[in-house]
Amino acid sequence: MGNQCQWHLWFVLAITCFVSQNYVAGELERVHLKGQPRNGNSSKGDGFLGFLVVGDWGRKGAFNQSRVAFQMGKIGEKLKIDFVVSTGDNFYDNGLNSQHGPAFLQSFTNIYKSKSLQTHWFSVLGNHDFRGDAEAQFSPFLRQIDSRWFCLRSFIVNAELAEIIFVDTTPLVKSYFLNSDNHTYDWRGVIPRKRYITNLLKKIVVGHYAIRSIGFHGDTEELVNYLLPILKANNVDFYINGHDHCLQHISDTHSRIEFLTSGAGSKAWRGDMKKQRREGLRFFYDGQGFMSLQLSQFDAHIAFYDAYGTVLHTWNAWKSLFHSSM
Repeated sequence: MGNQCQWHLWFVLAITCFVSQNYVAGELERVHLKGQPRNGNSSKGDGFLGFLVVGDWGRKGAFNQSRVAFQMGKIGEKLKIDFVVSTGDNFYDNGLNSQHGPAFLQSFTNIYKSKSLQTHWFSVLGNHDFRGDAEAQFSPFLRQIDSRWFCLRSFIVNAELAEIIFVDTTPLVKSYFLNSDNHTYDWRGVIPRKRYITNLLKKIVVGHYAIRSIGFHGDTEELVNYLLPILKANNVDFYINGHDHCLQHISDTHSRIEFLTSGAGSKAWRGDMKKQRREGLRFFYDGQGFMSLQLSQFDAHIAFYDAYGTVLHTWNAWKSLFHSSM
């Protein structure tokens, strides 16, 4: 009971501090991509949006991280991607020690070297990132080292066809406050749960933790209870996550939402699957890989790839996805 009370007290204090210090402007920081060049080759405004998604990757090239990165470069060139999304756990095992340490170069800059990957990388934090200096990943100093890097606790990318909300989901999971498994987590500046929920109004949402998953961690109870109803109410089309070290696609049986897991950027968990709640399951792969998402005004195309670039699963939606809902 003591820990429960402590967590609730922290939560109330965090709301007060956050509202007074961070939300004077009334919304999350926005990144506008309209009119920016695509990898130096062609300009935006062509009616298409394409990006790759990779998660749980930062291992200095080990556990097939370099192989996955190489294939991402090949697919990225083929699709002429606009940017890359990272679903968190960017640096293992314990995040970054500081903005000046070697891990950023060793696990990011020196690994993702292909020409097609020299574009925006939009990243959220995962639970492993909180074990180190979480705020180091937000530092402008990292963007001076590698201008591709962009990471905040939560933010919105305006990309013509879609507004993509990046949500810091780790603080929403109560167990990390009540049972840290002898790890120290950096909670400085964390946006509280209540503010997240009231700002999810668009079509694509990216977070580290899964809402639906048959992987090792399974469904995340807090997200099912608090986040999913908001996504449904606002007609979100895709929720994209990492955390489970696999690739998977689950369609919600009660709404339009497609749950897409891309957490296989390096170490994978072979044979680790939940047997319960498999309704809506379209695809599951327990090896390394990544995914792509291509959008136009009228359709969406999803593809999952393994570490050798082999297409494992595709899915198409033929509808007008990104009309204004506001």
